[in-house]
Amino acid sequence: VQLQASGGGSVLAGDSLRVSCVVSGGTFSNMIVGWFRQAPGEDREFVGAISGSGLSTSYADSVKGRFTISRDNAKSTVYLQMNNLKLWDTAVYYCAAPMTDRYYLGYRPHEFDFWGQGTQVTVSS
Repeated sequence: VQLQASGGGSVLAGDSLRVSCVVSGGTFSNMIVGWFRQAPGEDREFVGAISGSGLSTSYADSVKGRFTISRDNAKSTVYLQMNNLKLWDTAVYYCAAPMTDRYYLGYRPHEFDFWGQGTQVTVSS
């Protein structure tokens, strides 16, 4: 399984940005995909996750109400829509997937086995 994140960039606080994660290999429609982020000097932080069907999602409290995860199974792509971006949203954003099918979405980095290379999101004032 390979994941490729893209769409990052530099935006102003309050702006919106959508990042994408294209997945190859595995059975995408069964695959949970999670989003994480890591700021310089910080641990990798859970952002949210989506089930294979797209019917279940979970979000970190820090992004709830501002970020939305969706997926297009026909395109093997998961999206992270980020609205009302804050300065502290600045980080490298990673998408990740677990090795096995499961019902539990997960939120800890060690619960995900395959990782994309990350895309930089920079929010400035």
